[in-house]
Amino acid sequence: QINLSVIGQYVDYLVSKQHVKNIFVNGTTGEGLSLSTQERKELAEEWVCQGKDKLDHVIIHVGALSLPESQELARHAAAIGATGIAVIAPFFFKPTNKDELVAFLQKVASVAPEVPFYYYHIPPLTGVKIRVEELLDGIKERIPTFQGVKFSDTDLLDLAQCINKNEGEQFEFLYGVDEQLLGALAIGANGAVGSTYNYLGQKTNLMLQAFAKPDLALARRYQFLTGEFLNFVIKLGFGVAQTKAVMTFVSGIPMGPPRPPLVGAADEFIIKAKAKLDSIVWPDGN
Repeated sequence: QINLSVIGQYVDYLVSKQHVKNIFVNGTTGEGLSLSTQERKELAEEWVCQGKDKLDHVIIHVGALSLPESQELARHAAAIGATGIAVIAPFFFKPTNKDELVAFLQKVASVAPEVPFYYYHIPPLTGVKIRVEELLDGIKERIPTFQGVKFSDTDLLDLAQCINKNEGEQFEFLYGVDEQLLGALAIGANGAVGSTYNYLGQKTNLMLQAFAKPDLALARRYQFLTGEFLNFVIKLGFGVAQTKAVMTFVSGIPMGPPRPPLVGAADEFIIKAKAKLDSIVWPDGN
Protein backbone atom coordinates (compact mmCIF):
# COMPACT_ATOMS: atom_id res chain seq x y z
CA GLN A 1 0.00 0.00 0.00
CA ILE A 2 1.10 3.58 -0.46
CA ASN A 3 2.49 5.26 2.65
CA LEU A 4 1.80 8.99 2.58
CA SER A 5 3.14 9.57 6.08
CA VAL A 6 6.82 9.43 5.06
CA ILE A 7 6.61 11.93 2.19
CA GLY A 8 7.19 15.01 4.36
CA GLN A 9 10.32 13.37 5.79
CA TYR A 10 11.32 12.31 2.26
CA VAL A 11 11.06 15.91 0.99
CA ASP A 12 13.20 17.22 3.85
CA TYR A 13 15.81 14.51 3.28
CA LEU A 14 16.08 15.22 -0.46
CA VAL A 15 16.43 18.96 0.09
CA SER A 16 18.81 18.93 3.07
CA LYS A 17 20.95 15.84 2.41
CA GLN A 18 20.90 15.44 -1.37
CA HIS A 19 20.35 19.07 -2.45
CA VAL A 20 17.54 17.89 -4.73
CA LYS A 21 14.68 20.37 -5.12
CA ASN A 22 12.87 19.08 -8.20
CA ILE A 23 10.73 15.94 -8.06
CA PHE A 24 9.25 13.61 -10.67
CA VAL A 25 6.25 11.82 -9.10
CA ASN A 26 4.54 8.55 -10.14
CA GLY A 27 7.20 7.61 -12.67
CA THR A 28 9.02 4.31 -13.08
CA THR A 29 10.81 4.21 -9.72
CA GLY A 30 7.59 5.28 -8.02
CA GLU A 31 5.77 2.38 -9.71
CA GLY A 32 3.20 4.82 -11.07
CA LEU A 33 1.81 2.35 -13.61
CA SER A 34 1.21 -0.24 -10.86
CA LEU A 35 -0.96 2.16 -8.85
CA SER A 36 -4.65 2.90 -9.07
CA THR A 37 -5.81 6.29 -10.31
CA GLN A 38 -6.87 7.21 -6.77
CA GLU A 39 -3.48 6.23 -5.33
CA ARG A 40 -1.70 8.29 -7.96
CA LYS A 41 -3.86 11.32 -7.10
CA GLU A 42 -3.20 10.93 -3.37
CA LEU A 43 0.55 10.72 -3.92
CA ALA A 44 0.55 13.73 -6.23
CA GLU A 45 -1.42 15.78 -3.70
CA GLU A 46 0.90 14.84 -0.85
CA TRP A 47 4.07 15.69 -2.79
CA VAL A 48 2.69 19.07 -3.86
CA CYS A 49 1.49 19.78 -0.31
CA GLN A 50 4.68 18.70 1.48
CA GLY A 51 6.87 20.34 -1.14
CA LYS A 52 5.25 23.77 -0.85
CA ASP A 53 7.95 26.41 -0.24
CA LYS A 54 10.59 23.63 -0.16
CA LEU A 55 10.66 22.23 -3.70
CA ASP A 56 11.11 24.25 -6.88
CA HIS A 57 9.31 21.89 -9.27
CA VAL A 58 6.96 18.93 -8.86
CA ILE A 59 6.36 17.22 -12.20
CA ILE A 60 3.57 14.62 -12.10
CA HIS A 61 3.64 11.68 -14.48
CA VAL A 62 0.06 11.22 -15.71
CA GLY A 63 0.57 8.66 -18.47
CA ALA A 64 -1.75 5.64 -18.63
CA LEU A 65 -2.94 3.04 -21.12
CA SER A 66 -6.40 4.62 -21.07
CA LEU A 67 -6.75 8.10 -22.57
CA PRO A 68 -9.63 9.14 -20.23
CA GLU A 69 -7.58 8.02 -17.20
CA SER A 70 -4.56 9.98 -18.37
CA GLN A 71 -6.74 13.05 -18.95
CA GLU A 72 -8.29 12.68 -15.50
CA LEU A 73 -4.82 12.58 -13.93
CA ALA A 74 -3.71 15.59 -15.99
CA ARG A 75 -6.71 17.65 -14.88
CA HIS A 76 -6.02 16.66 -11.28
CA ALA A 77 -2.34 17.61 -11.52
CA ALA A 78 -3.32 21.02 -12.87
CA ALA A 79 -5.89 21.51 -10.12
CA ILE A 80 -3.41 20.79 -7.29
CA GLY A 81 -0.74 23.11 -8.67
CA ALA A 82 1.81 20.76 -10.25
CA THR A 83 4.55 22.65 -12.09
CA GLY A 84 4.55 20.16 -14.94
CA ILE A 85 3.01 16.95 -16.26
CA ALA A 86 4.64 14.11 -18.21
CA VAL A 87 3.22 11.27 -20.30
CA ILE A 88 4.69 8.01 -21.56
CA ALA A 89 3.59 6.41 -24.81
CA PRO A 90 0.79 3.84 -24.35
CA PHE A 91 2.49 0.44 -24.41
CA PHE A 92 -0.16 -2.27 -24.92
CA PHE A 93 -1.93 -0.93 -27.98
CA LYS A 94 1.01 1.12 -29.18
CA PRO A 95 1.19 4.13 -31.46
CA THR A 96 2.98 3.00 -34.61
CA ASN A 97 4.14 6.35 -35.92
CA LYS A 98 4.81 9.94 -34.89
CA ASP A 99 1.34 11.22 -35.78
CA GLU A 100 -0.46 8.61 -33.67
CA LEU A 101 1.78 9.30 -30.69
CA VAL A 102 1.47 13.10 -30.97
CA ALA A 103 -2.32 12.79 -31.26
CA PHE A 104 -2.45 10.87 -27.97
CA LEU A 105 -0.12 13.30 -26.20
CA GLN A 106 -2.08 16.28 -27.53
CA LYS A 107 -5.36 14.92 -26.16
CA VAL A 108 -3.79 14.65 -22.69
CA ALA A 109 -2.02 18.01 -22.77
CA SER A 110 -5.15 19.83 -23.98
CA VAL A 111 -7.06 19.21 -20.72
CA ALA A 112 -4.33 20.99 -18.70
CA PRO A 113 -3.71 23.98 -20.99
CA GLU A 114 -1.77 26.03 -18.43
CA VAL A 115 0.67 23.30 -17.34
CA PRO A 116 4.06 22.66 -18.99
CA PHE A 117 4.01 19.28 -20.75
CA TYR A 118 6.81 16.73 -21.10
CA TYR A 119 6.98 13.59 -23.21
CA TYR A 120 8.46 10.72 -21.20
CA HIS A 121 10.53 8.70 -23.68
CA ILE A 122 11.41 5.29 -22.26
CA PRO A 123 11.48 2.75 -25.11
CA PRO A 124 13.17 -0.03 -23.08
CA LEU A 125 9.92 -0.29 -21.06
CA THR A 126 7.23 0.89 -23.49
CA GLY A 127 8.58 -0.75 -26.64
CA VAL A 128 7.65 2.46 -28.51
CA LYS A 129 10.80 3.34 -30.45
CA ILE A 130 9.60 6.39 -32.39
CA ARG A 131 12.64 8.68 -32.46
CA VAL A 132 12.28 11.86 -30.46
CA GLU A 133 14.02 13.84 -33.21
CA GLU A 134 11.09 12.94 -35.48
CA LEU A 135 8.50 13.55 -32.78
CA LEU A 136 9.64 17.12 -32.16
CA ASP A 137 9.07 18.33 -35.70
CA GLY A 138 6.13 20.73 -35.47
CA ILE A 139 5.13 19.58 -31.99
CA LYS A 140 4.78 23.10 -30.56
CA GLU A 141 1.99 23.81 -33.05
CA ARG A 142 0.15 20.66 -31.93
CA ILE A 143 0.94 20.99 -28.22
CA PRO A 144 1.47 24.67 -27.25
CA THR A 145 2.43 23.71 -23.67
CA PHE A 146 5.18 21.33 -24.84
CA GLN A 147 8.18 21.99 -22.60
CA GLY A 148 10.56 19.13 -23.29
CA VAL A 149 11.42 15.46 -22.96
CA LYS A 150 12.36 13.08 -20.18
CA PHE A 151 14.77 11.09 -22.33
CA SER A 152 15.32 7.66 -20.75
CA ASP A 153 17.18 5.90 -23.54
CA THR A 154 20.83 5.24 -24.37
CA ASP A 155 20.50 6.56 -27.95
CA LEU A 156 22.65 9.65 -27.61
CA LEU A 157 22.56 10.18 -31.38
CA ASP A 158 18.80 10.76 -31.19
CA LEU A 159 19.24 13.07 -28.19
CA ALA A 160 22.02 15.00 -29.95
CA GLN A 161 19.86 15.52 -33.04
CA CYS A 162 17.02 16.79 -30.84
CA ILE A 163 19.26 19.31 -29.12
CA ASN A 164 20.95 20.39 -32.37
CA LYS A 165 17.66 20.99 -34.15
CA ASN A 166 15.83 22.71 -31.31
CA GLU A 167 18.23 25.29 -29.94
CA GLY A 168 15.82 28.07 -30.83
CA GLU A 169 12.83 26.34 -29.23
CA GLN A 170 14.35 26.28 -25.74
CA PHE A 171 12.98 22.81 -25.03
CA GLU A 172 14.30 21.07 -21.92
CA PHE A 173 15.99 17.69 -22.34
CA LEU A 174 16.04 15.86 -19.02
CA TYR A 175 18.23 12.78 -19.26
CA GLY A 176 17.13 9.56 -17.57
CA VAL A 177 20.02 7.07 -17.81
CA ASP A 178 22.00 7.98 -14.71
CA GLU A 179 25.21 6.12 -15.55
CA GLN A 180 25.48 8.07 -18.84
CA LEU A 181 24.51 11.53 -17.60
CA LEU A 182 27.90 13.12 -18.25
CA GLY A 183 27.80 12.02 -21.88
CA ALA A 184 24.32 13.53 -22.23
CA LEU A 185 25.47 16.78 -20.60
CA ALA A 186 28.35 16.99 -23.08
CA ILE A 187 25.92 17.07 -26.01
CA GLY A 188 23.59 19.56 -24.35
CA ALA A 189 21.13 17.87 -21.99
CA ASN A 190 20.06 20.49 -19.45
CA GLY A 191 18.70 18.37 -16.62
CA ALA A 192 18.28 14.85 -15.32
CA VAL A 193 15.58 12.68 -13.82
CA GLY A 194 16.72 9.42 -12.28
CA SER A 195 16.40 7.01 -9.41
CA THR A 196 20.00 7.32 -8.14
CA TYR A 197 19.50 11.01 -7.34
CA ASN A 198 17.41 9.88 -4.37
CA TYR A 199 20.61 8.73 -2.69
CA LEU A 200 23.43 10.15 -4.87
CA GLY A 201 21.89 13.54 -5.61
CA GLN A 202 24.54 15.47 -3.72
CA LYS A 203 27.36 13.63 -5.57
CA THR A 204 25.62 14.24 -8.89
CA ASN A 205 25.27 17.94 -8.09
CA LEU A 206 29.03 18.05 -7.48
CA MET A 207 29.51 16.41 -10.89
CA LEU A 208 27.27 19.05 -12.47
CA GLN A 209 29.29 21.80 -10.81
CA ALA A 210 32.55 20.27 -12.04
CA PHE A 211 31.16 20.00 -15.58
CA ALA A 212 30.04 23.64 -15.51
CA LYS A 213 33.50 24.95 -14.48
CA PRO A 214 34.60 23.03 -16.63
CA ASP A 215 36.72 20.51 -14.71
CA LEU A 216 36.06 17.47 -16.87
CA ALA A 217 38.55 15.26 -15.04
CA LEU A 218 36.65 15.80 -11.77
CA ALA A 219 33.27 15.39 -13.47
CA ARG A 220 34.43 12.09 -14.98
CA ARG A 221 35.57 10.89 -11.56
CA TYR A 222 32.08 11.36 -10.11
CA GLN A 223 30.47 9.70 -13.15
CA PHE A 224 32.88 6.76 -13.05
CA LEU A 225 32.25 6.16 -9.34
CA THR A 226 28.48 6.28 -9.82
CA GLY A 227 28.96 3.83 -12.67
CA GLU A 228 31.16 1.60 -10.53
CA PHE A 229 28.36 1.24 -7.98
CA LEU A 230 25.65 0.72 -10.60
CA ASN A 231 27.76 -1.79 -12.52
CA PHE A 232 28.21 -3.75 -9.29
CA VAL A 233 24.52 -3.83 -8.34
CA ILE A 234 23.30 -4.47 -11.91
CA LYS A 235 25.32 -7.69 -11.88
CA LEU A 236 23.50 -8.66 -8.65
CA GLY A 237 20.12 -7.89 -10.23
CA PHE A 238 19.08 -4.27 -9.87
CA GLY A 239 15.65 -2.80 -10.42
CA VAL A 240 12.96 -0.75 -8.71
CA ALA A 241 12.73 -3.07 -5.69
CA GLN A 242 16.49 -2.92 -5.13
CA THR A 243 16.49 0.86 -5.57
CA LYS A 244 13.96 1.12 -2.72
CA ALA A 245 16.23 -1.04 -0.56
CA VAL A 246 19.28 1.14 -1.27
CA MET A 247 17.31 4.31 -0.58
CA THR A 248 16.08 2.82 2.70
CA PHE A 249 19.56 2.03 4.07
CA VAL A 250 21.06 5.32 2.82
CA SER A 251 18.30 7.65 4.03
CA GLY A 252 16.89 5.72 6.99
CA ILE A 253 13.40 6.32 5.59
CA PRO A 254 11.43 3.07 5.13
CA MET A 255 10.67 2.92 1.41
CA GLY A 256 8.75 -0.33 1.80
CA PRO A 257 8.44 -3.27 -0.56
CA PRO A 258 7.47 -3.02 -4.23
CA ARG A 259 4.03 -3.98 -5.50
CA PRO A 260 3.68 -7.37 -7.25
CA PRO A 261 4.69 -8.59 -9.75
CA LEU A 262 7.95 -7.04 -8.49
CA VAL A 263 9.62 -8.87 -5.62
CA GLY A 264 11.47 -7.24 -2.73
CA ALA A 265 15.26 -7.12 -2.56
CA ALA A 266 16.98 -10.09 -0.92
CA ASP A 267 18.95 -9.59 2.30
CA GLU A 268 22.10 -10.73 0.50
CA PHE A 269 21.68 -7.94 -2.06
CA ILE A 270 21.24 -5.33 0.67
CA ILE A 271 24.40 -6.46 2.50
CA LYS A 272 26.53 -6.46 -0.65
CA ALA A 273 25.14 -3.19 -2.02
CA LYS A 274 25.67 -1.38 1.28
CA ALA A 275 29.24 -2.65 1.56
CA LYS A 276 30.00 -1.53 -1.99
CA LEU A 277 28.52 1.94 -1.53
CA ASP A 278 30.35 2.36 1.80
CA SER A 279 33.65 1.39 0.14
CA ILE A 280 33.57 4.15 -2.48
CA VAL A 281 35.80 7.14 -1.75
CA TRP A 282 34.40 10.20 -3.51
CA PRO A 283 36.55 13.14 -4.64
CA ASP A 284 35.09 15.30 -1.83
CA GLY A 285 36.51 12.80 0.67
CA ASN A 286 33.16 11.34 1.80
